[in-house]
Amino acid sequence: MSFLLTGPIILTFLFVVDLMTPGPSWWHWAALGIGFAWVMTLLRAMRMLVMVGGLAGLAALIASRRRW
Repeated sequence: MSFLLTGPIILTFLFVVDLMTPGPSWWHWAALGIGFAWVMTLLRAMRMLVMVGGLAGLAALIASRRRW
């Protein structure tokens, strides 16, 4: 999950390095790979949050039915 924070920092660093080096631009190729990995990490984190929320809701439902 820390990649969600470090990915954009790495891309910014690569963009600055690309600006300082002569020749054709190359940072967008790194952005393609890192962006794909970032999206996959984000989807995994969202899936985990939905699963934890669903389990919390199920636990609340079971707890409320036990009171009756």
